[in-house]
Amino acid sequence: MLNFLLSPEQKMLRDLAHDFAENEIKPVAEYYDNHEEFAWPIVKKALANGLLSVNVPEHYGGPGMSLLEECILNEELAWACSGIQTSLMLNSLAALPILISGSEDQKHKYLSRIAAGTLAAYCVTEPGAGSDVAGLKTYAERRGDKYILNGVKTWITNAPTSDIFVVFAKTSREARYEGISVFIAEREWGVKTGKPMHKMGQHASWTGEVFFEDVEVPAENLVGPEGSGFLTAMKVFDSSRPAVAAAAVGVARRAFEEATAYAKSRVAYGKPIIAQQGVSFMLAEMGMNIEAGRLLAQQAAWLHDNGHPNTLQAAYAKAFCADMCMKVTTDAVQVFGGYGYSQEYPVEKLMRDAKIYQIYEGTSQVMRHIISRELAR
Repeated sequence: MLNFLLSPEQKMLRDLAHDFAENEIKPVAEYYDNHEEFAWPIVKKALANGLLSVNVPEHYGGPGMSLLEECILNEELAWACSGIQTSLMLNSLAALPILISGSEDQKHKYLSRIAAGTLAAYCVTEPGAGSDVAGLKTYAERRGDKYILNGVKTWITNAPTSDIFVVFAKTSREARYEGISVFIAEREWGVKTGKPMHKMGQHASWTGEVFFEDVEVPAENLVGPEGSGFLTAMKVFDSSRPAVAAAAVGVARRAFEEATAYAKSRVAYGKPIIAQQGVSFMLAEMGMNIEAGRLLAQQAAWLHDNGHPNTLQAAYAKAFCADMCMKVTTDAVQVFGGYGYSQEYPVEKLMRDAKIYQIYEGTSQVMRHIISRELAR
């Protein structure tokens, strides 16, 4: 029997997350967007409310949320500001390789720190390797009981603010997929980061370069066996993509709500523009696609939580929700007309924030490649 209703506990989480988004994030979202500052006060409040590092199990000091619960949370936080939401959820992303492939000692040592509020960064993307993970050049050379790490990562969220870095690097220069390994490095070992990049949107989320120059990493900080990094990264995507899709739903939902409210109050040709078919049909499209996106994201999460393969469904959700979010926010600006192009109204920010969903965690084109590959199996 199918049941599309949230449990009482999930409703409580949704309400807690929405109250936090409404009262703590939404009032300051414009400020952090305009000033491109990192929202440290929000991070601290989120930690106090159990809304940081949410996938870390209770055994290591975290909230121990399921992926479905993480989707519920992400939608609500992104509804208020997807930049701040991204900053808050990055610890959960960085924790995934450790959860998937880490030793018990690594989990106790690092997941407990992440759960306590130490910020962590997930380091895969490089100047010449984005969606092509196997093309990365960062190299880790084994020397005795250490690995010497050299390379550059870019577009790393929370890089300027993190103290723990989960790094994907080649341990065999000749190999591609089978040559990738995962390491946990700490800033104090010589990891350097660049200044936050100026971006189109998500200004409250700091993104930057990470530099590894002869950084010594203890051999015990190798996550899983050498050469298992690519498989770990693919497993990470199965967890991260539904959560990112849910965040896109939150951004789209906010744009839809703003556009609907405006269409009810804005009068043209003697009646509210929501009575004009050209506008009302746009709103109808927004509403039904948001509902479809939420169901796709939650289905992919449910499959993962219940031990079922979800690679195909995660790609469905990520591709659909990213493209849907871009379309909904663009149409929301259209509903507002000239005012939508002004920074005085929130839909301008929402449209800028939306674009990245079609790029990170796998572009919309890569998602279609994954979907077609899975269908051909």
